[in-house]
Amino acid sequence: MSGAVGGGAVDGGPVTLGGKLRRLAGHEGRWLVSLGWWVARRRIGVAAGERAFGYAGVQAALVYGLAFVCAVETAGLAVLLAGVPVAHAVLLVVDVYTVLTMLGLQAAAVTRPHVLGSGVLRVRDGARMEIRVPLERIASVRYDLRFTKEAAEGVLELQVGGQTSVTVELREPVVAVRLLGRRVSVRTVRFHADDARGAVAAVREAVREAQGGGADPEDVGPSSVRRG
Repeated sequence: MSGAVGGGAVDGGPVTLGGKLRRLAGHEGRWLVSLGWWVARRRIGVAAGERAFGYAGVQAALVYGLAFVCAVETAGLAVLLAGVPVAHAVLLVVDVYTVLTMLGLQAAAVTRPHVLGSGVLRVRDGARMEIRVPLERIASVRYDLRFTKEAAEGVLELQVGGQTSVTVELREPVVAVRLLGRRVSVRTVRFHADDARGAVAAVREAVREAQGGGADPEDVGPSSVRRG
């Protein structure tokens, strides 16, 4: 599953309980909408001429496996609780919602890929988060496969299946807004892409064009597989 960690706090005031509830409701609505877009085989927020980079492939087997287990459990409980209609109805609703949630998270990841557009790289975490990175602020981008437990201060990690594979270093920080509204300032953004090397090459080319054809934003050090 995907997730976001790390990042330094910025002054934006506390997020109220009502604000958190509204953001959670918005998240629920986004993944529900994603189910329809997924069935229609369409993507959200990818305009003509923009390049999209998917990241849901690495978690697909896990999501589908868990959804299948939940479906089997639902069928089993339906038999066991056939004589207790109230309990059966309650658990049926819970189980169906659980399956929809898992499929919705996958649908959100599939329909909301990372997007490389004119002057900006939009890095997404399904329906949970989107961070806009102006190309002129990118100092370097590299293939960098990592399995990180906890990100350092000023680092935003949008993990998929517990991993990231692209690291973007920034000349100036950008602000990311978490699911519940907390704002964090970050100078390094790490995310996963199914075609990580292709994404790195495309972003480098776009950055070079955006910065007037200057030096290529090459790797800072060799590519590697890292843990910790």
